Amino acid sequence: MTNTRQYAIGSSYLLVTAIIWGLQFPVGKAAFEIVDAFHSSVFRFGVPAIIMVILLWLFEGKKGFSLNRESAEMAGLGILGMCATPSLIFGGLMLTRPEIAAVIVATQPIISVLIQRLWQKEAPDLLSTLCVLVAFVGVITVVTRWDTSLNLSRQELTGNLMILSGAVCWVIYSITCGKYPSWSNLRLTAWTMTLGSVGNLILVIVLVSSGWLAVPSALDWYEVRFELIFLAFVGVLVAMYGWNSGSRMLGAINAMLFINLIPVVTFGVRYAQGHRFELIELVGASLVIVALVVQNLALRRKLQRSD
Repeated sequence: MTNTRQYAIGSSYLLVTAIIWGLQFPVGKAAFEIVDAFHSSVFRFGVPAIIMVILLWLFEGKKGFSLNRESAEMAGLGILGMCATPSLIFGGLMLTRPEIAAVIVATQPIISVLIQRLWQKEAPDLLSTLCVLVAFVGVITVVTRWDTSLNLSRQELTGNLMILSGAVCWVIYSITCGKYPSWSNLRLTAWTMTLGSVGNLILVIVLVSSGWLAVPSALDWYEVRFELIFLAFVGVLVAMYGWNSGSRMLGAINAMLFINLIPVVTFGVRYAQGHRFELIELVGASLVIVALVVQNLALRRKLQRSD
């Protein structure tokens, strides 16, 4: 495959993935008002996990299910990426606005730079620090609109903090996945998704038993059937495959640029739904996107010089 064709195919995968992830927030917000995010996660990840396990058996056979030290480590990784991440992000989405969720999630590339530097015990350079500050100001602008009265409910604040925590969990998951180069995308995804699905099921049982959640009725599930089908088969299965494939073709650094499209898509959908944004909200979202692009381009140049 030529470099030009590989770039085109990889870009297509990542473009579709970014659009899907941008659509997830308004779709999820509507669905979770009827079937909560925690019960939805059992379906969203459970059904795709079964499909991934079947595919793993067909393509890798018994070898894909061999147990070793790394297999045990996948339990923790699956809980982090496929249970904690969706529970925090989409649980937080139930308490806040979709556009805020999209902007917070879009800061993941900058969060990843900070976490990697902390792990390496290396202080961020001046440009990275400035990008973090600009992105932070952008997020604060979208969330608060710089209202001096800070008319932000405790519920919305809790939701925003949950989403930020979920974004951090996904970054740690993504970074850690790179430490298993011998694992195929199929095996890695099947294992983490399956173990994460078990975690989602246990979490729901605990929340229902403690009285924090009510069990949705069959009518509730039926009412949001199309939304859940989209979130499970398109949002999880298609998007995960597209992201993993595109990242390998273009490289992780180039792939991160496409995350900038997530808030753009979400804002566009919200506008189509009739929501009208204040100018200051659009300015805040633009600050986040500019900070992400500058940070990404600077990191690419740094890596090119080191080569």
